[in-house]
Amino acid sequence: MSFPGSRPLNLSRRGFLSGTAGLVLATALPLRPARAQEAAAEAGPPVPLFLAIRPDGTAVLQSPFIEGGQGIYTALTQIVGEELDLDPAQFEVVPAPPGAPYDVMGGFRFTGGSSSVRSSYELMRRLGASGRAMLIEAAAARLGVPASELTTKPGLVVHAASGRETGYGDLSEAAMELAVPADVALRDPADFRWIRAGLKRLDIRGKSTGQAAYAIDVEVEGMLSAAVQHAPRLGLGPASVTNLAEIEAMRGVHSVHLLDGAVAVVADRFWQARRAVEAAEVEWQETGAEWPLPADFSSDGYRASLLAQDGPGLEVEAEGDAGAALAGAGTVIEAVYGAPFLAHGQLEPPSATARFNADGTLDLWLPNQAPEMFLAAAAETAGIDPSQVTIHSQMLGGFFGRHFLYRTANPFPQAIQLAKATGRPVKLVWTREEEFLRDAVRPLGTARFRGAVMADGSLALSAEVLGEGPTGRWYNAPAGEDGSAHEGLTGKPYAIPNRRIGHVYADNPAVIGYWRSVGHSMHDFFYEGFLDELAEAAGRDPFEMRQALVAGSPRHVTLLSEVGKLSGGWQRGPYQAEDGSTRARGVAMASPFGSEVATIAEISVDGGEIRVHRVWVAIDPGSIVNPAIIEAQVQSAVALGLSQTLVEEYIYEDGAPAARNFDSYDILRPDQMPEVHVAIVESGAPMGGIGEPGLPGVGPAVANAAAALTGRRFRTLPLSGHDLSAG
Repeated sequence: MSFPGSRPLNLSRRGFLSGTAGLVLATALPLRPARAQEAAAEAGPPVPLFLAIRPDGTAVLQSPFIEGGQGIYTALTQIVGEELDLDPAQFEVVPAPPGAPYDVMGGFRFTGGSSSVRSSYELMRRLGASGRAMLIEAAAARLGVPASELTTKPGLVVHAASGRETGYGDLSEAAMELAVPADVALRDPADFRWIRAGLKRLDIRGKSTGQAAYAIDVEVEGMLSAAVQHAPRLGLGPASVTNLAEIEAMRGVHSVHLLDGAVAVVADRFWQARRAVEAAEVEWQETGAEWPLPADFSSDGYRASLLAQDGPGLEVEAEGDAGAALAGAGTVIEAVYGAPFLAHGQLEPPSATARFNADGTLDLWLPNQAPEMFLAAAAETAGIDPSQVTIHSQMLGGFFGRHFLYRTANPFPQAIQLAKATGRPVKLVWTREEEFLRDAVRPLGTARFRGAVMADGSLALSAEVLGEGPTGRWYNAPAGEDGSAHEGLTGKPYAIPNRRIGHVYADNPAVIGYWRSVGHSMHDFFYEGFLDELAEAAGRDPFEMRQALVAGSPRHVTLLSEVGKLSGGWQRGPYQAEDGSTRARGVAMASPFGSEVATIAEISVDGGEIRVHRVWVAIDPGSIVNPAIIEAQVQSAVALGLSQTLVEEYIYEDGAPAARNFDSYDILRPDQMPEVHVAIVESGAPMGGIGEPGLPGVGPAVANAAAALTGRRFRTLPLSGHDLSAG
């Protein structure tokens, strides 16, 4: 991702935050011609933000990014506070609204792709430094001294010669009238106090005391509540409710509505609406849906259709001549790897609250990762101009790529329709069952590999990934150019002189979406597993072979060395542990979202079930802001990575998901969570992402350990689907 440079622009009173007073800054970024949002999505947006200093000296930071547990609000205050010279604890962070002056990239921004801090780091620093310079200039005028005689300490401008100090709050109004300096000096990293410090997250207290508010907590005067019953299969819609009179007579029920693919009940309370809609006896009929699922669609059938696709596909990465090398090899190893559909399963169920106002405008409260996208879609649904829509972005109760604009997987269009039909504000909450039925799932993935160990010991490798990625589905990325369809197979750091990666495009009938670490979540499992197969064919230790393959990259050599030391020294096994169990280890590397990761997992097999004892992760994000947040994000990524590796699988049968809640969709149990040890390596490379990179190495490290322990290779996930008895 590349982000243009920027400098702050003083919006003066035009950008004044409602209900505040004082210094207000925004960013002005080089404008590009407005493009369709689909095209803008591929570009990766640099984003604007606002800073206001209140009269009491505290600050309000309007964040272009959404907090969803990843710690972004804390990291932003550390960066801005460092240069502004204001303790991060003195900040309040709120989500910035969509639209001007934030739509400087053609109306697009998003929180995702582990891009928030790395896309805004320099911009945030300049923002804080510009604010500090303006406060000093305002203080110089007030005190009648040259600005060169002034300095700052947290929240104060100081004139050391006279011993006078002036608080930021007292200077904010005067500072606001000043021009933003064109150039400002940034703090020497050697003098950082808050950047690189493991500060506690700002959102933890509110969450731990129940004070944090989410979209499901929204309350609007005069609001009704709604629940829905979706058709059991996409492509069906309600013909009628045969017991309509009975449902309308139930306590608290306001009205019953036939929607596109669903029946909704609006009531005084949510539980009244839910009981009523679940009691509705609906006759379903085929409709002209945009994304109909065939009545015979199944996960197994789709997987078989992928494997029937002819290769070699469009070339997306190549070095040397893999075809010729494999043709001349004595023995060619072939393997097919696969991973299932996956649900998001975020803690907070989807919800939206819609209110039409007397002047025809619409207010919409909802969780989202891309406010401008939702604003445009809401306006289209409501049949009004986007300028008449106000989006109130909420803190997310889980991220994972669930809160993008997936046309059939978001409740806000239904909430808008119900608010329009009833003339009242309506809050719609999907139950867990409805969420499982309409989730935009992680794609089922498959890849075919061919590889060989050449006479000189070098490797040759060819891979074909089969299917469709979410970026192609939602943002029109052409086949072969959709990174989400092949990342993790491409971009690997290994010096393999003859290699080719191809993409065989095939439509996915299911509604697919982004999932934590996107294509890396499965493709690194494919690649790193097959690399271990090549190591076995070469008679080489997989850790040592990786060391040799990255020998020309000091960054990766260091990373492998660090994870080896963190684990107490590499040993593949099998070996006897102190508790008497027989264990083995696996290793994997990944290069996701601008960061580099090396992972080692230690496992045993107990009663036919894998037990993961310890996971060691060395992560190199180039440079860091908050090591405590990095460690927490890696811990959570390991948990989710283990969950998909060991047990998760979203299965379609007869055009519908087999699981409708967590009683039939397995996730990682608390007793399955291992010790996780994290080493952070700062190589000084350009800053990479944090939220997603810890996940991709987990699956292959565990699977490679299972192969070492059992002597058999497991090429499909979840591992619970295999006979894992040792021997």
